[in-house]
Amino acid sequence: MDRYAGMGAIVGLEGVTFRVWAPNANQIYVYGSFNDWQEDQYEMNHEDKGYWSCRVSEAKEGDEYKYLIKTGEKTLHRNDPYALEVTHSEGNSVIKNLWKDWEDHNFRPSPLNELIVYELHIGTFNKTEQSGSNGDFYSAAEKLDYLKNLGINAIEVMPVSEFPGDFSWGYNPSYPFAVETSYGGPDGLKHFVFEAHMRGIAVIMDVVYNHFGPGDLDIWQFDGWEENGMGGIYFYNDHRAKTPWGNTRPDYGRPEVINYLRDNAMLWLEIYQCDGLRFDATAIIRLLDTEDTSNARALEEGNRFLKNLNGEIQSKFPHKILIAEDLRMDPNVTAPLSEGGLGFDCQWGTGFSQELRDTLTQRDDTARTLQGIERLLFDRFNGNAFEKVIFTESHDEVSNIRSTRLPEEIQPGDAEGEYAKKKSTLGAITIFTAPGVPMIFQGQEFLSYEHFNDDLPLDWGREKRFEGIVRLYRDLITLRKSNEATARGLSGQEISMLHKDDTSLVMAYSRFHGDDPNNPVLVVLNFGVETKVGYRIGVDVGGTWRVVFNSGWSGYDEVFAEVDLVDVRAEDGYQDKPYSIVVDIPSYGGLILAR
Repeated sequence: MDRYAGMGAIVGLEGVTFRVWAPNANQIYVYGSFNDWQEDQYEMNHEDKGYWSCRVSEAKEGDEYKYLIKTGEKTLHRNDPYALEVTHSEGNSVIKNLWKDWEDHNFRPSPLNELIVYELHIGTFNKTEQSGSNGDFYSAAEKLDYLKNLGINAIEVMPVSEFPGDFSWGYNPSYPFAVETSYGGPDGLKHFVFEAHMRGIAVIMDVVYNHFGPGDLDIWQFDGWEENGMGGIYFYNDHRAKTPWGNTRPDYGRPEVINYLRDNAMLWLEIYQCDGLRFDATAIIRLLDTEDTSNARALEEGNRFLKNLNGEIQSKFPHKILIAEDLRMDPNVTAPLSEGGLGFDCQWGTGFSQELRDTLTQRDDTARTLQGIERLLFDRFNGNAFEKVIFTESHDEVSNIRSTRLPEEIQPGDAEGEYAKKKSTLGAITIFTAPGVPMIFQGQEFLSYEHFNDDLPLDWGREKRFEGIVRLYRDLITLRKSNEATARGLSGQEISMLHKDDTSLVMAYSRFHGDDPNNPVLVVLNFGVETKVGYRIGVDVGGTWRVVFNSGWSGYDEVFAEVDLVDVRAEDGYQDKPYSIVVDIPSYGGLILAR
């Protein structure tokens, strides 16, 4: 295995070697707690291509340090762009040896068609007295047994690179290589990943390569050079610098910046042993003029960066998962590299979540149609259903910027009301039975209703209060992951629409696995307020159908107590189908049946 030893503070047997890139500097010194912060004692040697280095025998792990850079008339005090730890975003770099005591977990994530993703934010997921003002990796790890019991096999962690202050979503990285101090730093992350792996749960790290900062950003004009008042060596210094978060787009045309981003990706995948990366806002990397959704120009250097990075990751770590948040519904994002695509395994898209949320939040049944739901069930990228991540809630959807938590949006002011419960869980039934990679956001499974904020901790008292709803999610997840014949169809590519009625608002479809086409799973959804009694649906397969999930069961919630079902025997043909079944369907609910 390659050892991470090229840049930053490299701990050796005899001291520490420091290496930094500053092509416009005239002189550079490294100083720190190892020499009582004497600035001019250790001058660095100029190497080729703007790199500088020196070895300091007195330096050791845990020491703090900085660089003093002289460029022309400027004297600059800078943190290490490759710092693996900082005291805080306005503090000092800290020498850290991440390879010490490193052992391979030998963990492999579940395949995409069996993946159940749980998105969480370390700072708010589980705040405890021990974790202080924020939640941290250690308090989050205390809930891993809960996630395992829920059936989660992959966690998507919102960004944890050092950001200004103690509270943030994480999409404003100041030091991309340093793990946020208030979350527990590098040791905390190592602990969290290890504990997740011990429970069979993969960890997918959210990374931000479309911009840096903009706050507490020492790499801004790092060595004193800039053009047009822009960011200097790590950034574009012309119109290409523009992003929705300021003029902070990395320069994908500079080899040294590409190496910086590449090294960062390998940090999470190799040293911390994360099982994949979720790339934030990839459209900002690959396109200019992103405000013009119909005619954005390609940024070829950004496209090349993504292709090369994904190619290297797939070559070195073929089991790692690569997810793009692209939001453009562009099949090229998940097309194979061999076919000119960007090579991501799957991508987020606003289409599925927005269409489903719009349907569920429509208050007037007579205005609701099933056209959008049908389209979402059948839409796929490059003929592969598992190239899309599907959800009703993510950090964006629940942030009060786009909208808020689904139960609150369904029934404003009464997010624990009957309709909020039923319609939000109908959304869950849809995502866990639709083709794609299902994802839920922290607390969704116990009807969290307050919009997501980086200083608002998740209310874990709701887990016990809504234990029936939690059980509903657990049952859906168990069926979704099933490798047994009873529900294996839910992890397959195939879907067939059996029934869709915009008047009754009932939809039925079968799901089946290509390796076992004779054992389909039948999904029946009722998007209407009326309980349907004695409802006939045509089906392709005869025999006895067993109800393996019924949302109208009082064990999930007393207001759900509408339908008590047992095995259903297929009858004569109906509506061009050779067989039919007759079922009762709960209000704003659904059934899953298997043969």
